[in-house]
Formats: sequence, structure tokens, C-alpha cells
Amino acid sequence: MYFEFGASKLAGKHVLDATFRAYETWSFNCRPHWVDLERTDNISEGTRWPGPKGLDQMGDRYVSAGRGNLCSPEQPNSWIEFNDNPDEKDENLTSTVRSLANGKISRLTLMLRAKDEGEPRAWKRFDNNAELKVWYMHKPGVPTSVGAIPGTGNGKAQCRPAKDPVTVTVDTPKIQATVQTKVEQHQGEEEGSLQAEFVMQRSSTDTTSGSWDDVWKDYKPDSGWDPDGTRETITTSKRADGGLYRFKARTQSHWVYGGKKGDLFSPYSKWCYLRIDSTAPKEPTIQSFDPYSECTTNDCAAHGGPGKGGVFFFRPNKADKDVKEYRWRLLTSDADATRTVKSMGDGSAMVPSIKPGLAGTQTLSVEASDLKKDKEGRVRWGPPAEFVFKVGAAEGTTGRWRFDDAGPGSGKTVANDTGQVGSRHDIVMRDEASTDWSTLGRRGAGDYSLRLNDNQSDPDKQIGYASTDGVPVNTQSSFTVSAWAYLTDDKSNRVVLSAPGEHGSAFTLYYSSALKKWVFNRTDQDKDGPVYIRSTADAENPPLKVWTHLVGVFNTQDNADEKDDTIQLFLNGRPQGKPVVLADEAPKYTPWTADRNMMVGRSKVGGSYAEYFLGRIDEVATWQRPLTDEQIREENRLERGGLPTNELVGHWDATISSGDQVVESPADPGDPSSAAFPYRRGPLDLSGSGARLTGEDATSLVLDGKSGYASVGGPVVDETGSFTVSARVRLTKAEFAGKDIGYRSLVAGQATPAGKESSWALWVEKVSADSYQWKFGRTAVNADGKVVATAVAPAEDTIGEKEWDTWVDVTGVFDAGLDFTDDEGDQRFGVARLYVGRFVQQGEDDAGLAKAQQGEGALTVGRGSAQGKTGHYLPGDLAKLRVWAGAMNREQVADQIAELST
Repeated sequence: MYFEFGASKLAGKHVLDATFRAYETWSFNCRPHWVDLERTDNISEGTRWPGPKGLDQMGDRYVSAGRGNLCSPEQPNSWIEFNDNPDEKDENLTSTVRSLANGKISRLTLMLRAKDEGEPRAWKRFDNNAELKVWYMHKPGVPTSVGAIPGTGNGKAQCRPAKDPVTVTVDTPKIQATVQTKVEQHQGEEEGSLQAEFVMQRSSTDTTSGSWDDVWKDYKPDSGWDPDGTRETITTSKRADGGLYRFKARTQSHWVYGGKKGDLFSPYSKWCYLRIDSTAPKEPTIQSFDPYSECTTNDCAAHGGPGKGGVFFFRPNKADKDVKEYRWRLLTSDADATRTVKSMGDGSAMVPSIKPGLAGTQTLSVEASDLKKDKEGRVRWGPPAEFVFKVGAAEGTTGRWRFDDAGPGSGKTVANDTGQVGSRHDIVMRDEASTDWSTLGRRGAGDYSLRLNDNQSDPDKQIGYASTDGVPVNTQSSFTVSAWAYLTDDKSNRVVLSAPGEHGSAFTLYYSSALKKWVFNRTDQDKDGPVYIRSTADAENPPLKVWTHLVGVFNTQDNADEKDDTIQLFLNGRPQGKPVVLADEAPKYTPWTADRNMMVGRSKVGGSYAEYFLGRIDEVATWQRPLTDEQIREENRLERGGLPTNELVGHWDATISSGDQVVESPADPGDPSSAAFPYRRGPLDLSGSGARLTGEDATSLVLDGKSGYASVGGPVVDETGSFTVSARVRLTKAEFAGKDIGYRSLVAGQATPAGKESSWALWVEKVSADSYQWKFGRTAVNADGKVVATAVAPAEDTIGEKEWDTWVDVTGVFDAGLDFTDDEGDQRFGVARLYVGRFVQQGEDDAGLAKAQQGEGALTVGRGSAQGKTGHYLPGDLAKLRVWAGAMNREQVADQIAELST
């Protein structure tokens, strides 16, 4: 009998003990016989008789039950329990269940069998209600809200990089951290026994170039334990005035069981930096005028809105007489984007327009400076004052079309407008031969999009488009347009959205075949032969057949002066270059109004319509205002039910493959006879040697680690945006023996356009004489193929014994919507994260690229390019490779990737 368990109830737990129990209902005779509990490989749709191969002994029992009064003494039905016997080293139930809880193995499959299957008298029967009882403690997670409290220790804690430390004006700084369990506990559950450990170091020169030495360490609480989510604040021992310090924290989790006790520790948080400077300017005062007001305990009314400027005055602290400049930032919108303003004669300063990027509660942080230099020659800043205010809700969309109204072949030709402001204007498909709904929808399974013209091979028939039944935006005033585009042909200009007038289009959002870039443009006037004013993408040659988010913003700056009107293109949530001032490019520019229906998939040029789109368009939206950068990033996340959406755009399944190709999964993985996978990337072709489709108990791609691999043309996602990639892989331990330290074995990767590197890759790396580690990383190269940036997210632990020769889900997520400043004060683009099973691998530092990178060429499993060499062969098996557009969060990785059997 086989019993299979998932890790959903055990996620985030450290297993202390485990017992398996099965209910015996029949035995051949009254004499006891040995019954074994063994761990086997997992059961899948490809499992064949005699079942999955055995992997490890879990335990055995010498028993007989279920014969009732046929035996003397009586042998009723009975629960038979298996628990590790410390005297038998081959019994590994607890350690195996621990690996399941840690995500090291995706599922636990246990088999009950007679020790001697050839002896009929050893045969038994068990009910199907087996149980796995587990004693556990909570695994600790990296603490959150780690930071130093500025000034005298009365404000909110901040964590700043080395080049911009928090200023503390007392010699006993306060620092804090919020202790966490690795997995958030459900309401009503016990939430752990936790403690925060703090470590502080001082620079030998009190500059960032000095060496760092430990100077202080402590715990909070200093006795006893606190539950998950407790904020721990601690005051350090006396420190030196003028000193540059850094500190970090980790969570300790405590357990007591079976007369023993112990502790586990999370990885440390990243370093936070502070400088003690008792003579620095003190916290300034902040005063606001229209429209924002400071929140009080009893009143925090919303005013203004995102992008609406507010007037603020900064004044020096009464203790300061020589304030020359102020620095300010909005912590809740763009914490790393600081701006400065010079003070006036009395030391005060006015900022006429601080524009919050998002609705809701915002925190304005302001620091004062006397322009004196610190030990590194940088202008010193005092501790920040904070001003909390609430920003009103943004005005909604004037139009939104999700194209999820019907499926292909339905005959429906209208996409409903679900906008929020003004009149509704449905989009109507034109030319039924070239337009239809598509199952390629950016919001995932069950979503649809608009298909245009790529079912027509004759260019003269590629005239399908769609248009609104009214005008959704006034192009004379500020507006924003947004759409997701899946371009399948780049031989000509391909228009996503446009707003036509009598002669031409007031704006066009499109791909330019001449520039080989995405473009957002305006024309200076509605006339034949207008001047085209363009905001263009940073990079040329965007990939085909990938989802790309396009946003065009026209901004009149809320005034009647046409000379400062701007346009800007955003790709995948990021601004492309600087805003383009229209009047600088065209002296006769005027913000003219397009009075025709908005076009989807074509534009108007010289009085005629042309430049038809080939591919898919989805999630079109319009606003009668300029969206802020932060709002565009929110739109790029494309949330549904509070979660970012993702679309499976590549799925190769070896378990249903044969011959010399790993085929794509059918459209419905539960029905092998269903239609082909909608994105139709093509199969992974096996190399001429070293790769085969076979398996002892189920089909898999077997790779010899010497020459075997499989590949298909890529890329399958726009890697300047967010994406997720996951492989189900089984490592062959014996084949890794003898590898050199530093050896990389590529599970899957996408080549860069130049050089021998991988734009992204999942791999196994030998990190010491007998240790291997999972890693996910990204590499950016220049036109010559030289590496210019890397981002690597390693696993927390090295690969354990239970992870070898068994199936493990390894997932890499690149979230392009997250930016951060590293310890050197440099801006990083996006964050790379690694998941082993369902667990994110937490580390001291985030991994981000210094610039965007798009892959090109082969997408390969079993080998890849890294460090200037192509090879890095994988000894092991691959069951599945999947790629999604969009960055999954922890819950989505658990739900959509990790196998959670009941």
C-alpha cells in the first residue's frame, strides 16, 4: 500500500519527532511477521507497475493484528505505529519528514510491504486512513522592520546604506527588529517562542573604507520568549561620538521536547548603518499648506491625490542657528529618491510642490544640514523629522477593457468597458476574418485577450482592428494610456493604441520597425506631414511573442503653458529615458484634441488608416490624468484579488514525452487529449548524445552530466519585466562525485544575446569539498558580451542527503517592480529570489541587477552558459520546466508550483 503526504500543514515547521500509524485489519495467520515502512519515489500520472522505486527505509514492525478471536490471545484490528528506533541507524522517518517540512522534497510517499514478499504468511491488509503525527517547533524567519531610531531615539526606525547612514545624536542608540516565524501562522495557532539577536560592528576608520570589528551583541527579550510579530527595541551600550556603525539582526526560535531543548536561528537581515554625531543639526519642523494636513491621533483626513502637489515649509530646530539646506524624501513612495532645497536667510525653506505618488497614508522625512563635511568628505545630515499625512484616492480610469468577455469562436464582437469615470465606451472588433478572442490572456488561466491579424498570412488581409464607440480621453489635457502587447511580427510598424483626428493621430503607442523600438508619440498638429515627437524605449530589438507592458503619459503640468507639456513611454513599469518636452522638439506644437474613436491595433497617417498590429493586445486602460511612476508600477503588477497575476507562457513535460523531444503540456494538463499548449513554443529537442527520455517508474528526461541537454528557441518572456521559472529536477548524486569546487551544473537557463552567459539561470554549485547549493541568478552583458552586472540568490542551506536522487521543485522569481539601494548606495534594478519547494530562500542581502537585461537565442535545460563558458552539464533527471510572465509571491509559489497533496 502507498500513502502520500504533502507539506501544507508542516510548512515552516522544524520537525522534532514523527510517527506514522496505519490501521491493520487483516493478517494471514496469528504468527507475527515483519512489515516494512519504506520511502519511495513519488506517484505521478506516469507511474507504472510495479510502482515507484524504493529510496530509504523508514522503519519496521514485527506484528500481527486483525484476526480477532481466531487467535489466542485475541488479535483485534489495531493501529500499528512506526517511530525511529535510535538503536537502528537505518530508520529515518523523522529526518525524512523534516526534509518534507523544509521543502527539500515535494511530497512524501510511503509504502507498507512485507519484509519478505515471497512469504504469503507475511501478507497483511491495512485501511486507507493512515496518519502522520508530527511534533514540531516554528522555524525562525529573517526579522523585519530592522533599523535604527534616528536622533535621540524618539522617531521611527530606518535602515540606510553605508553611503547614507542614519544620524543618531546620542551615544546609546536605539535599534529595533520585528521577530518572525518562517511562515506566517494562521489566526488561533501557537506563534512560536522567539527572540531577536542583534550584532553591531564599528568601522576602524569611521569611514566606509575601514575594516569592521564586532563591538556589541545582545538579545531582546533578555529573558523569556515572544511570539511571532513582536517588535523588539533595544538600547545599545555606550558608543563613540563620531563613530560609523552597522548592525543586523536575526530571529532565534526556542524549543523544549522530550526532556531536551534547543534553538534555531534565521539568516541575518541585511546591514543597517548609523553614525553618531551629537553636533549634527537636530530634527527640523515641518509645516504644510494646501492641500495636505498632518495626521493626529484623532484625525487623519485624506486630501489631494496622487500626483497632486502640496506646499510644505521646513524650519530649523530651535537649537540650530546655521541650517543651510534640507533634504527630503517620501518614505512610503520612493524612500531612495531624495531631493534637496536651499534654505533662506532665516534658515527656513519652502517646497512649493511635493507630489505623493500613491494614495493612502504617506510619510515625509526631512533632514537639515549645515553643509559641514563628515570624515568622508560628504555633506552631513542631521536626524530626520517625519510628517505623516493622508493622500486622497486617485481618480479612476476613464476606460478599462480586459477582453475577458468571451472565448475564441464565440461570435461575440464587443469588449465591455469597465472604467470608473465618465461615460462607458465599449470596444468593438472590426473585420471578423482577422479579429477574435484569444486564450492567451495576461491574467492567467481562464483569461482572454484580443487577437489581431496573425491568423492571416496574406498582408492585404491583415486589416483587423478594434475601436471604442466613443472618445475615452481628451488628448488636449493630461492623460495616460496603458496596454499589454504580445507582438508576433516586427517587419512593419505595429500600433497598439492611437487617437485619430482628421489627418493623423494625436498619440500613437506602437512598435517602430525603423527604430526597432517601442515608441509613444504625439504629433504637433492635426495636419498632413506633422512633426512626430517621440519618447522611445531605451533598448532596441524587443523580443517577439512575449507579453510587454506599455504605458504612454502625456502631462500638461496642470497649467495652460504649452511649453512645458511632456510625453513619456514606460515599459514594464519603468520610465524610458527622460520626459520629452514637446515644444522643444516642435516649435508649432499644440495639444490638439483627437475627436474620433480610439483605435486598438491601427493608426491614422496622412488621412488613411494603416500600421495594423499582429499579435495579441490585452488589459487596455485610459486615465484623464498623468499617472505617477508609483501608480504605473502598481498597474504593471496587474493585481487580481490583491495578488499580482501571472500567465503560464512555457510548459514542457517530460512525463508525457517520448522519442527525441520533450513536448509541451496540453492546454489542459489534466486531459492529455486536449488542445495544444496555447503559446506553442515548440518542443525541447534532445542533444545527439547524453540525453534520453526514459525512467524506471515514470518517464523523465535523463541527462548524463557530460554531453546531454535539450533546448528550444527563446526567449519566452520579456526579461526586462517580471517573470517566474520553475524546474522539477532530480539530481544524481553519484555523478557529482569528484567535481571541483565552484563547479556549476545548469538546470535551465536563457542565453544572453552576446557572450557566453545566461540572462537567467537555475543551477547547482559545488561550494565546498562536500557541499552543493541551489542558486538562481541573472547576468547582464554589454554589446560585446562582457559581464556588467550580476544578481545571485543562493539557497539558505546546502543540499541535504534527502534532496539527492529525488524530485525537488526549484523556482526562480525576478520581480522587476522592486528596486533597492545596496550597501554602496547604488540603485539596483529588480530583485531575484530563489525558492526550494515552497520556501523562499532568505538571505542577508537582496539580489538585484544594475541594469535591465533581455535574453536571446536558446533556452536550454541540462547545460548553459556562465562565466564565459558553455557547458556546465547536469547529471540528473528533469520532469517539468515551466515559465510564467509575472513575479509570483510566496503564496502563489506554494499554490501553483509546490505539490501540496492531502
